[in-house]
Amino acid sequence: MKLSDLKTGEHGVIVKVTGHGGFRKRIVEMGFIKGKKVDVLLNAPLQDPVKYKIMGYEVSLRRTEAEMIEVVSESEAKEMSRVSRHEYKTAEIIDSTDIDEQPLTDEQLEEAAIKRSHTINVALVGNPNCGKTSLFNFASGAHERVGNYSGVTVDAKVGHTEYEGYEFNLVDLPGTYSLSAYSPEELYVRKQIIEKTPDVIINVIDASNLERNLYLTTQLIDMHLRMVCALNMFDETQKRGDNVDYNKLSELFGVPMVPTVFKDGSGVNEMFHQIIELYESNEDDKPHFRHIHINHGHEIENGISHIQEYLKKDETLRQRYSTRYLAIKLLENDAEAEKKIKALPTADAILKARDAAAQRVLDETGDDSETAVMDAKYGFIHGALQEAQYETGKKKDTYQMTHYLDNIITNKYLGFPIFILMLFIMFTATFIIGQYPMDAIEAAVSWLGDLIANNIPDGPVKAMLVDGIIGGVGAVIVFLPQILILYFFISFMEDSGYMARAAFIMDKIMHKMGLHGKSFIPLIMGFGCNVPAVMATRTIESKRSRLITMLIIPMMSCSARLPIYVMITGTFFALKYRSLIMLSLYVIGIVMAVVISRIFSSFLVKGEDTPFVMELPPYRFPTWKAIGRHTWEKGKQYLKKMGGIILVASIIVWALGYFPHNEHLSKQQQQEQSYIGTIGKTIEPVFRPMGFDWKLDVGLVAGVGAKEIVASTLGVLYSNDESVADNSDSGSKYQALHRQMTSDIAKVHNIKYEDAQPVATLTAYCFLLFVLLYFPCIATIAAIKGETGSWKWALFAAGYTTVLAWTVSTVVYQIGMVLI
Repeated sequence: MKLSDLKTGEHGVIVKVTGHGGFRKRIVEMGFIKGKKVDVLLNAPLQDPVKYKIMGYEVSLRRTEAEMIEVVSESEAKEMSRVSRHEYKTAEIIDSTDIDEQPLTDEQLEEAAIKRSHTINVALVGNPNCGKTSLFNFASGAHERVGNYSGVTVDAKVGHTEYEGYEFNLVDLPGTYSLSAYSPEELYVRKQIIEKTPDVIINVIDASNLERNLYLTTQLIDMHLRMVCALNMFDETQKRGDNVDYNKLSELFGVPMVPTVFKDGSGVNEMFHQIIELYESNEDDKPHFRHIHINHGHEIENGISHIQEYLKKDETLRQRYSTRYLAIKLLENDAEAEKKIKALPTADAILKARDAAAQRVLDETGDDSETAVMDAKYGFIHGALQEAQYETGKKKDTYQMTHYLDNIITNKYLGFPIFILMLFIMFTATFIIGQYPMDAIEAAVSWLGDLIANNIPDGPVKAMLVDGIIGGVGAVIVFLPQILILYFFISFMEDSGYMARAAFIMDKIMHKMGLHGKSFIPLIMGFGCNVPAVMATRTIESKRSRLITMLIIPMMSCSARLPIYVMITGTFFALKYRSLIMLSLYVIGIVMAVVISRIFSSFLVKGEDTPFVMELPPYRFPTWKAIGRHTWEKGKQYLKKMGGIILVASIIVWALGYFPHNEHLSKQQQQEQSYIGTIGKTIEPVFRPMGFDWKLDVGLVAGVGAKEIVASTLGVLYSNDESVADNSDSGSKYQALHRQMTSDIAKVHNIKYEDAQPVATLTAYCFLLFVLLYFPCIATIAAIKGETGSWKWALFAAGYTTVLAWTVSTVVYQIGMVLI
């Protein structure tokens, strides 16, 4: 509860004071410190300010200031006591009336405040690929995605951990190189820090790249926030033989710096211990807990001071911002800072003072104020590292192996063939290795279906279980091994650092497409799932490239399409051709993305692009544990879909195919006269130019919700057919499915079964093309709406992909029929 929430006559005990630097210090100096009781005496006639009594004297605060003070009220303390008693006396019947009626003593209130104050809100801030998410996972036990390239974390993730009796609420923020207004993640991190105001910031630093990483540290120092620096990957610096006096560095920067290795947890306990000490102590108690002002030079410092004089007059501004930080941002011509200032009544005077200071800097140094500020910060960093005797070692260069591998992987002749080869190996392994466990799962599903069929009397329940649930869910769950293998390869490429190289070698192609090199990473992520891929576009600085990338991500074959691909290719193509067919679908998706993005960038979405700047981290061989965990996390998501949307969709499709039911009809006739048969026959003319029969049409319509539903729908529809359901002497399930689908296509074209073989194969491939290109799933549409803030672009994505799918499938089918 905030102090501003207490009503007249109520009282509470202070838990903590939030806010920034000078404002927080002033409030604390007035006596509003942790554990002190405060009484609300009265409100001013206009309800603001409010008079309080604390430490024996009376003081007034504005409500906006009182909002920055967290307290425990008597009612909250009683609730905490009631919960505590339930936790430790669960076997007893507790009379909560006694707790409510008896007033709490000041000691009990203070005890409740101390207990509440043992919760520390911590934000993880650092450069991309510095190890923030690794710390988050290690400390909280969460399984967030960790990749060896920038932009993996595209939103704030929340986790919890405990240490020395304190509970830590951890927030993993996206990686950012600075707190400027250059990219969406920079703005997002800045907004989170300012609006959420964490108690302590963990600034995660890549110890092998100190000079670059410390630039962000200097900006956080300007914000006047309590901070602990984690010198991560310290083991790599030791192997290289680096030398740095991190205690001296801590003293110079005024923040504790703790060597850590998040892979094995080295230094993590010490880091949390330092956080507790910083949280509980006065910041001026120790040399490592002090606020410093980085000297930017005479003219800049004079300009900062002059601008601060105006900023300090606005109390609301002082509560949210360090005025020094805001003054520096104004001198850097920061767009967001200017936007904030323009809303103030003194905006003209502040901006006039900024312009005058910037002009003096230009006259004095010959550089604009933004460049001068950056130079001053790097000058401070360089000087501090010299004083801390920082030297890089020569024992083992972290980048030595990286340079060797890059000479091969990013070679202008070998780079693209290697990329294509890796995709081919991935798909071949998906089919060949995945076939064995797939056969075992398929046998188990068949055994379960036979068990139910032989032990439950005929009727709708048996039909729903066998034809609906087992026929639908079973048709999709058998592809779990292929899903796991696909994600295993994707995880390896992400964790090893290969994805960043893929973006590097694809930048020129991306540029010719009218996109940014960074667009390649969301596109590659789209092979896993389109939804996080759409969210990952936040790392693209250019709004134009970000929007176009979102619109073409549906061209990437997500893993939800894989069950359909495996089902159809396994049914109509020989084993030796399946990998090539699969690869062709992925390549066609990429080619269509190239064409569409070029069209969009030329005619639909205008605007300037931004330079391609992306870190190429050293290659790191990922641990088998990490790859296994990432792979299994995706497997669990797939299984959850089986028990959720796929199960529901399968039952709905079965019900539509079962009712209205006529026992005197064969299963084939029953389907055709059912609700789903009626729907299929109605929409069949729309898909006739592609040679699809009504069952395929229904599958495509059902797949609008989730692409796996296409496979489960076909599983339900064809499990209702005698020639597929009774296949004891007809070979594998693929052969039975092939026979029935070919038979249906022969009926569509009114030709013999033997003559329909090539037509059926062509139709099957056109069906795969349609699945590849058409309507993204509902979740992807929602993600596009969320990222663009407009239904216009989300509905446009749904519409153009469907029209494109219809056009491409029709053209391929019609040309194929002429050639046949």
